[in-house]
Amino acid sequence: MQPYVAVLALLGVLAAVVAAVYALSFAYAPPGAPGTGPFLSGARPQEHALSRYHVRWYVVTMVFLAFDMEMVFMYPWAVVVASVGVKAVVEMFAFLALLIVGVVYAWREGAFRWA
Repeated sequence: MQPYVAVLALLGVLAAVVAAVYALSFAYAPPGAPGTGPFLSGARPQEHALSRYHVRWYVVTMVFLAFDMEMVFMYPWAVVVASVGVKAVVEMFAFLALLIVGVVYAWREGAFRWA
């Protein structure tokens, strides 16, 4: 029962801190401040939050995610490359070759043209 008491006490302290932060924000909020407006450094947004984006931004997002996944795989690889040896180097270069093929394809299709 002892571990549960500690967890419940921690949850109680957490709930009290959250309630105190909300109480302070309501107490010190300027009068007439919009409660549900988006936060944009105090400025009003220029367009609606559900406005449409140009289709080219989706392609840019996919290219970004490809490079993001590259980093997700390269960090653990950098840790084990010395212990695994040549096999790890060959596998990483094969992975990078696949990414380069994807970038060349995206470039050829015009995904990096901004105008």
